[in-house]
Amino acid sequence: MAKSTTTEARKKDTREKIELGGLIVKAGLRYEKRALLLGLLIDANRRIKGDDMERARLATIGAEAFGHDGE
Repeated sequence: MAKSTTTEARKKDTREKIELGGLIVKAGLRYEKRALLLGLLIDANRRIKGDDMERARLATIGAEAFGHDGE
């Protein structure tokens, strides 16, 4: 039973990482250096902490990008 649970957890973790990588591609950042990508994410995380307006602004940009999946 524990082995099955571990296997399912690994599959879920792998699927989540693949989806997150897909976001990097969708944002047009596929060929950027990993250090730059991490820096962008750390900076964004700092900017959205306690700033609901910035969080909402970035969420709107992301939602618009998801709305253009067919393009």
